[in-house]
Amino acid sequence: MRWPLVLAALATFLFPLAARAHEVRPAYLDLNEYRSGEFSVLWKTPMAGEMRLALDPAFSDPVEVLTSVAARRTGDAAVQTWRLRVDSLRGHNLRIEGLESTLTDVLVRISFADGSTWVERLTPQRREALIPTRPGAWSAAGTYLGLGINHILMGVDHLLFVLALLLLTTGTWRLVKTVTAFTVAHSVTLGVVTLGILHVPPRPVEAVIALSIVFVAAEILRFRQGQVGLAARLPWIVAFTFGLLHGFGFAGALSEVGLPEGQIPVALLFFNLGVEAGQLLFIAGMLALITVAKRVRAAWPAWAELVPPYAIGSMAMFWVIQRVALL
Repeated sequence: MRWPLVLAALATFLFPLAARAHEVRPAYLDLNEYRSGEFSVLWKTPMAGEMRLALDPAFSDPVEVLTSVAARRTGDAAVQTWRLRVDSLRGHNLRIEGLESTLTDVLVRISFADGSTWVERLTPQRREALIPTRPGAWSAAGTYLGLGINHILMGVDHLLFVLALLLLTTGTWRLVKTVTAFTVAHSVTLGVVTLGILHVPPRPVEAVIALSIVFVAAEILRFRQGQVGLAARLPWIVAFTFGLLHGFGFAGALSEVGLPEGQIPVALLFFNLGVEAGQLLFIAGMLALITVAKRVRAAWPAWAELVPPYAIGSMAMFWVIQRVALL
């Protein structure tokens, strides 16, 4: 094989993102109009160590703060609540100050007294948005689609698992079955958990997700040594089984920002579609790299094909130890 070092280089490129994963978690701003012109505010920001990220919402229309800010810490986030009065948020701009200095996104949800809801996703590249005078019924669709794409592309553990499956699976039809099994499995658990049918503690799930990557990396090594294990014989079974676990991880990310009231089916559907779109983009990119690398005339040493599984397994084992220590 002529492409293992290319994949190893890609895996190595992804590792620095894992070290900054705490910043990738989204912030969340919720404003609920309980009386005309008066809003209760919930502002949730990720923690960086013992400090919250220096992010603050700002409005173009003058705002009167009605109560003092109450702050508490929950898990890896800081939560602040207060109440404010404003003549009108409709038709005015909302900006998140300090967002350009981070890697995180901010999901904004404003519920108005007339029952309408506006949902938007702000990013370091797009820190400001105009609050529409009449929010559309499908305003959540594009927001949650982008949120799903962003989550899978920044979820290094999920990407390394998919990469390990690509390394283990031979043949186009086997690859299609494997990817489909992974998709179906994590879609099932994502929906079940998000709709409140089942609840699983997130920290143990994250540790087992990392362990699933270690398992597949070990199976790749066995396959390279001529031992055909379960994962090499039936990769779609392994993909489906561990896909259920990864679905719990996706649901945990979605639960951090919540679903808009009255638009839950649309938001859940488009978040899942975003995850699938991001996954397919990653797979297409990997297959393109493999195709290009196969055409490169180079004599790699025999040990080169062991570099990707060792790199993937080592990173995953680091996550296992790190996540178990946090239990």
